[in-house]
Amino acid sequence: MTLSIGSVAPDFTAETTQGRINFHDWIGDSWAILFSHPKAFTPVCTTELGYMAGLKDDFARRNTKIIGLSVDASEDNARWLPDIEDVSGNKVDYPVIGDSDLNVAKLYNMLPADAGDTAAGRTAANNATVRTVYMIGPDKKIRAMLLYPMSNGRNFDEVLRLLDSIQLTENKGVATPVNWKPGDDCIIPPSVSDEDARAKYPGGWKTQKPYLRTIPHPQDAPEPVK
Repeated sequence: MTLSIGSVAPDFTAETTQGRINFHDWIGDSWAILFSHPKAFTPVCTTELGYMAGLKDDFARRNTKIIGLSVDASEDNARWLPDIEDVSGNKVDYPVIGDSDLNVAKLYNMLPADAGDTAAGRTAANNATVRTVYMIGPDKKIRAMLLYPMSNGRNFDEVLRLLDSIQLTENKGVATPVNWKPGDDCIIPPSVSDEDARAKYPGGWKTQKPYLRTIPHPQDAPEPVK
């Protein structure tokens, strides 16, 4: 199954550093960020998991759970966590999936179906494609996917910004322009006619092009989360 924005995130049951979970049940009514790693005890991923641990409360304020995945057994991932805390100063208190049978990596199209059925003997280079961030809504559908090469650390501040943008656009029916940040002007989607826009935005809007109309951050939207 090929995954894309709008696809239902595949459900699975797996062992994690915090015990066995069923993924959809674990998400519940929350949003979720699943971010994957090719192997435990790798340098770039060590910095990433530690930084993400420092953002856990920021995601929680947005009703969003975070969960990592590493192509290793859960015991290996558990042994890795003290290194991550030592390097970053942040305790990893979110679950990290042990994908020792490669099941989740295959379900999410990060490894081919013929990759085998065990992490034993595999190196980070073998698993280099397991470097995706999946943003998943409460309806269990994928909202965004970000793919990174193994040698390049991910920008999780950008993931947080994208989450703010997606939650705002879904809740308020607007769009966001390039480099948007919480509190910035938003775009009226072209699907909204001027007549409907006048009823929805009585304060008016700025027209840059007939198809590009901007309004201030919706007044009835929640204040930007700090």
